[in-house]
Amino acid sequence: MLIRLLLLNFTQYSDLSVRLAAPHQLNPKPDVDDLAFGKYFTDHMLKVPYHRRLGGWQKPEITPMENLNLHPAAKVFHYAIELFEGMKAYRGYDGKIRFFRPEMNMARMNVTAYRSGLPTFECEELIKAMARLVMIDSEWVPHTESASLYIRPTLIGIEPTLGVASSDSALLYTILSPVGPYFKPGAKGLKLYAEPKYTRAWPGGVGDRKVGSNYGPTIHVQQEALRNGCHQVLWLYGDDHQLTEVGVMNIFMLYMKENGERELLTPPLNGLILPGITRDSIIRLCHQWGEFSVREQKFTMPEIKKLSKEGRLLELFGAGTAAVISPIEQISYMGEDIYVPTESHENPLYRRLYNTLTDIQYGKIEHPWAYVID
Repeated sequence: MLIRLLLLNFTQYSDLSVRLAAPHQLNPKPDVDDLAFGKYFTDHMLKVPYHRRLGGWQKPEITPMENLNLHPAAKVFHYAIELFEGMKAYRGYDGKIRFFRPEMNMARMNVTAYRSGLPTFECEELIKAMARLVMIDSEWVPHTESASLYIRPTLIGIEPTLGVASSDSALLYTILSPVGPYFKPGAKGLKLYAEPKYTRAWPGGVGDRKVGSNYGPTIHVQQEALRNGCHQVLWLYGDDHQLTEVGVMNIFMLYMKENGERELLTPPLNGLILPGITRDSIIRLCHQWGEFSVREQKFTMPEIKKLSKEGRLLELFGAGTAAVISPIEQISYMGEDIYVPTESHENPLYRRLYNTLTDIQYGKIEHPWAYVID
């Protein structure tokens, strides 16, 4: 359960000012077929400074996209006092632009800010400010259901003092990037690299928070996975080799119990994994369908091997904002390749979930999770 946070005098959306880009500052829009994740950026950004000595949050401003001017001693550079979120805007079949459950992103961001010693904020006010930013750059929202506009709210400590302490000055900013599919269209299921000697997170740490220090140290392992012919890292934890995350995604397993009934498992929110919005949506949808049991419970690689040998392993898939849902077809684990029959079913669960979620996001299904902006 999210703790109740003290909102530090967060500025109101009504205080927002807008400084539009001049014609020479506008960027050409890329062809939708050329979109890569996080490569292109729109013409404007949102900035909200925070200075404790000036009373807290200052007035928000939408400006042309520009470089940040920071002191070399800013705490973000030395102690990784920063955090971010990842969400998307979707242009529906009806031309309307929608967010997907943005209140969950903002609540998660606030909890991370509290954990990082950074100021918290009023969720709805920031959502409205980001909606205004998206509408200003609305022509950057792709006119196709195969792409979307990625939204990256970021909060950094900018106080120019050395010393491991909370930052009395901070900057909350949001940038936008049109993106295509995270994995190339037509790609088969993922092959995962499961190496027990590497650990992404541990109890009492911040593996369940969206901070940069969770991601930078994983790059070396991801490169090792690629050298071994794999797409992503399957992060394990503990002597029993618990499955935790796939790259930057949550993981789900559909299997057949000994009594012949199906069950969907995903690791519990025990501090090792990110409480994903897509993860929560999948759990809720499957509970609503009521066709099989759904449990948040740890599961291990020895259990995966046993289920595979007994023919009871049905599907494994990753889930997250960037990729939505990605099927897994193979795991490279301690010198052995374990085949996962995710794609071999006539109507796999992952595909049904993908279609349902994207239908909500693009407005084909009316649903309270879709936040229409105008």
